[in-house]
Amino acid sequence: MTTELRRLRNYINGEFRDAADGRTIEVVNPATGEAYATSPLSGPADVDAAMEAAAAAFPAWRDTTPAERQKALLRIADAFEERAEDLIAAESENTGKPLGLTRTDEIPPMVDQIRFFAGAARMLEGRSAGEYMEGLTSIVRREPIGVCAQVAPWNYPMMMAVWKFAPALAAGNTVVLKPSDTTPASTTLMAEIIGAIVPKGVFNVLCGDRDTGRAMVEHRTPAMASITGSVRAGIEVAGSAARDVKRVHLELGGKAPVVVFGDLDGEALTKAAEEIAVAGYFNAGQDCTAATRVLVHESVHDAFVAALAKAAADTRTGAADDEDVLYGPLNNAAQLERVAGFVERLPAHARVETGGHRVGDRGYFYAPTVVSGLKQDDEIIQNEVFGPVITVQSFTDEAQALEYANGVEFALASSVWTKDHGRAMRMSKALDFGCVWINTHIPLVAEMPHGGFKKSGYGKDLSAYGFDDYTRIKHVMTSLDG
Repeated sequence: MTTELRRLRNYINGEFRDAADGRTIEVVNPATGEAYATSPLSGPADVDAAMEAAAAAFPAWRDTTPAERQKALLRIADAFEERAEDLIAAESENTGKPLGLTRTDEIPPMVDQIRFFAGAARMLEGRSAGEYMEGLTSIVRREPIGVCAQVAPWNYPMMMAVWKFAPALAAGNTVVLKPSDTTPASTTLMAEIIGAIVPKGVFNVLCGDRDTGRAMVEHRTPAMASITGSVRAGIEVAGSAARDVKRVHLELGGKAPVVVFGDLDGEALTKAAEEIAVAGYFNAGQDCTAATRVLVHESVHDAFVAALAKAAADTRTGAADDEDVLYGPLNNAAQLERVAGFVERLPAHARVETGGHRVGDRGYFYAPTVVSGLKQDDEIIQNEVFGPVITVQSFTDEAQALEYANGVEFALASSVWTKDHGRAMRMSKALDFGCVWINTHIPLVAEMPHGGFKKSGYGKDLSAYGFDDYTRIKHVMTSLDG
């Protein structure tokens, strides 16, 4: 007996639609490896329609008062809370994530972030007026940019959608948002919820593949392209946007160093290892900020590796309804192959302390893995694995720790673990990363910016800085004589 696949649809100009040419993509549940839905494979005609709708809706949405936009976003936040169980179910089927963790660790921050940007809408102001030339007054206006083409990733489909649409809508922009081709279910559900609150055309969702995203970025209508994804994708987007000088917002890969100093010992070292394991394996390590590249002082290296290997061995992956698992499957078959490939290609000097294998023969589950004995130029150190694999290197002193930590092309997040306040401050200054945590790793709050340097991209998510990215600055000068 064949189960009929659910039919997901684009959301354009206030209505759900199939792709204009009828093409679809099968959507697979990564916990089972089986298709459960189809989504549109949107082409140029669909991109044109979505952009036309967003452009037509922009003047009226731009001219709403900040209070009206705030009210809309607060209603969206309330609706997300009311529909939380539906969103959790869709996201879990999308990604295989544990239901309990999605309920506690994703819905509350998403709702909080929407409410934060609802408040930010009321802060859309320029600097106060002043006379910088005799007889003339200058005013600075902060305005929305226009239509925003936004591409979200598959590791946090709901959360990353919020990070994109909330500041954009709060600032008065309109949105065309594309979820990943592997995780469209929760985003199309969001369209149903948001579409009942904002005017038609303000929020649009286009499903599709890389070519769909490329067509969105290259389209003449958007004034801004925002993407969370791989470095390769970011480079392509920046190149495409450069042709017509679109503004670009890029949040790309990461390779976060986790620097553990020798003044941690005994219980403190064990506790650090346990917390780092959670920060490394959460979401199956599919997080640009994941604590997956650990640097440990040589004096505590062996003790730390033993503690980390134990924490890894005590970590479970499994079905979404199992309350005792920390993470679910990798997102897709290609990602499972990629992660396994890094481990299979390890050099002879590397040692797999625990894990290093697939779990089960159904779905894309991979065991929590610890690899030690690595050198700075090893492939697994220099490249983002994006899986539940934590590497460990040894360092001799603070200078070498910094050399190793900064010695990669990514620069998104990092952490320092030490009892020495002065050392923590020196390291936080010298680490070339957009975020530095001290004696913790991975917490995020709506009020603080998230974003990196180097090949991790540019632009900020969250915070007033993220809100600013969705505005433009206009200088108005007026004569006092007439």
